[in-house]
Amino acid sequence: MNRLESMSILVAVVDSGSLSAAARRLGMPLATVSRKVGELESHLKTRLLHRTTRQLSLTDAGSSYVAACRRILEEIGEAERAATGEYASPKGELVVTAPVVFGRLHVVPVVAEFLAHYPEIDIDLVFTDRVVHLMDEHADVAIRIGELPDSTLMATRVGTVRRVICASPAYLATHGVPAKPRDLARHECITFEVLATRRAWVFESGKSELSVPVHSRLAVNTAEAAIAAAILGVGLVSVLSYQVADAIHDNALCVVLDNFESAPLPVNLVHKGQAPLPLKLRAFLDFVTPRLRARTSRILTDVTTA
Repeated sequence: MNRLESMSILVAVVDSGSLSAAARRLGMPLATVSRKVGELESHLKTRLLHRTTRQLSLTDAGSSYVAACRRILEEIGEAERAATGEYASPKGELVVTAPVVFGRLHVVPVVAEFLAHYPEIDIDLVFTDRVVHLMDEHADVAIRIGELPDSTLMATRVGTVRRVICASPAYLATHGVPAKPRDLARHECITFEVLATRRAWVFESGKSELSVPVHSRLAVNTAEAAIAAAILGVGLVSVLSYQVADAIHDNALCVVLDNFESAPLPVNLVHKGQAPLPLKLRAFLDFVTPRLRARTSRILTDVTTA
């Protein structure tokens, strides 16, 4: 039995939630995954997983064993990176994740510049609006927007973005400009699942938050679709400043209710903070941090309200 391979498969099973999902993730036959886990349990003479037709969970012994497997596999990865010279010169692959629109507008240009400076480093960019768990999904760096929960991850602030309410000039000419959040009761709104519910938007009123019911004429699942609908005059939309910077600059959208905006959201570069830090990661952080700070400082810094 290749014990390290079996450990890796077991961790993949736990992270994926099932044997079949792990088999798809690893590109292995399901029978092979099941056999490897069974061999590991036979070797240890203990059950590691509770298996039912609907779910899979760790036994007490399995929980502690999987935690040890993660440490061992990470240490082996560190040793391999050191042996291949990754700590002597910046080379290798980095997996970087970011929100979809922010990634397209701001991460891609910076990464393109980085690749030109570091020809021995490859970048795998993963754009998604869900939170990617660095440990579980083998990502090296994440760009995250919003307050960060307490964790062992290392974070570097690169700026802030605003949450703004926008509408097209044509919509505002027809329906009027809301002067206060409560005016939204007579307006049509566009919502999407990442930033707002279909029922209420949150504003700042003095030192407290104000939740205001909205009438969602259209609900979509991406910011870009919501912005496109707002430009077409469907209604008001609540988005992040970087997402509408071009539309504001082109006078396709106008910002309203800016006096009631909630506090700006931080933008952070997040990584696992392993020691020693791989040189490829240090090079990336040193290169990207000042450039993202410069870009976020320019995002919608001077917005004219309707």
